[in-house]
Amino acid sequence: MVRAGSVRRESDSSLFSRGRLDTLSPQKRSELMARIRTKDTEPELRLRRWLHAQGLRYRLHDTALPGRPDIVFPSRKKVVFVHGCFWHRHDNCGLATHPKTRAEFWRAKFASNVARDRAKEAALLAAGWGVLIVWQCELDDLKRIGRRVLRFLDRGRTSTGGL
Repeated sequence: MVRAGSVRRESDSSLFSRGRLDTLSPQKRSELMARIRTKDTEPELRLRRWLHAQGLRYRLHDTALPGRPDIVFPSRKKVVFVHGCFWHRHDNCGLATHPKTRAEFWRAKFASNVARDRAKEAALLAAGWGVLIVWQCELDDLKRIGRRVLRFLDRGRTSTGGL
């Protein structure tokens, strides 16, 4: 029922779609979600700039490897994944919050992300690659995490900081 003098927006009906309240129209929600990147994220770019400044050269997102690692050092057979704490569920991290709406959807989504991350890491290790996981929140101290990456590159094949 629309009261006299009130204006019904086109998106009003979509606010209550599937029994949940969304403050954004479907078009705005779609635009927002489309801006979430899978590569060349700000945390990844920060680490890449630091590594490049240290004289290290690497390949990006090698499609021949499981999971298309963010940073690949082919000559050392080492890869680095830069994980966002929210999407990849960094344990005990304030950035790994839980959305309050659609809790079951998000629980399943996050569980799927974590399972996929583990499978990618296992496949890389089985193929003889060293794997390092760098978390978004760790990049607040870029020098410390940079030293960790350098130690990882100088070591034998191991899995470090995995899930």
